[in-house]
Amino acid sequence: MKTYESIEPRRVAFLGLGVMGGPMAAHLAAAGHAVTVYNRTSSKTETWVAEHGGASAGTPRAAAEGAEFVFACVGNDDDLRSITLGQQGAFAGMAPGTVFVDHTTASAEVARELHRAGLLHGIHFIDAPVSGGQAGAVNGVLTVMCGGDAKPFGAMKPIASAYSRAVTLLGESGAGQLAKMVNQICIAGLVQGLSEAIAFGQKAGLDMAQVLEVIGKGAAQSWQMDNRGKTMLEDRFDFGFAVDWMRKDLGLVLEEARRNGAKLPVTALVDQFYADVQSMGGHRWDTSSLVKRLR
Repeated sequence: MKTYESIEPRRVAFLGLGVMGGPMAAHLAAAGHAVTVYNRTSSKTETWVAEHGGASAGTPRAAAEGAEFVFACVGNDDDLRSITLGQQGAFAGMAPGTVFVDHTTASAEVARELHRAGLLHGIHFIDAPVSGGQAGAVNGVLTVMCGGDAKPFGAMKPIASAYSRAVTLLGESGAGQLAKMVNQICIAGLVQGLSEAIAFGQKAGLDMAQVLEVIGKGAAQSWQMDNRGKTMLEDRFDFGFAVDWMRKDLGLVLEEARRNGAKLPVTALVDQFYADVQSMGGHRWDTSSLVKRLR
């Protein structure tokens, strides 16, 4: 069971109650904060409030009014703009000096854009994408990579600890999103390598459960091997981070690479391998389903 740091309860809002946002908001409520939630599908807010308490709001602006901190986790850049900007956006309801914390995996460009827009409203914007997947959100052990100004980051860090095991400021606005891109580059290469190793070992007639047990104690060990190796052998891909989401993230990575000149040949290739998985019907399969295209 998650143990929460003892801090002063705060008035917070959470926008977006998907597979990540719903559990994250639940941890805020369990930690003792007064939580108001908003979701585009209102039935989700009603279900969440019935289970966790707090309050619901019909617009992002209404959810943000009176909140000291507003957290969000939505789908993409456009979704993020839709809940922050305009007359019914969160920024319009936030008081000067309050903090908006965005956990969406989005572009560094939109993070910088909303940081600037927030300053015009007298509010602070922190880009704070997460790693750890749905299980990390449910168990409250996410890793949070942040970009923004030090003072608002310091204010939000103990609150975000309700659903995190590490919350780190990595630089100015956009740095959190760039760090998440680094994370996804690493994962793409690791999963492809693990997929090829498993496919090779099976073709060679090895007992791959035994092989993974052995090499997992050496230099080949990785989180992906420990947590996905067995399920890959069992042809189970019905949990974790979906292929569609990974392709969205890798699209952000490749776009940023085109902008900054980084060369990502392996990442670009793995992105196309994920397109193959999509064509096989694997849109919602776990990212470890890369191995299926090798069988």
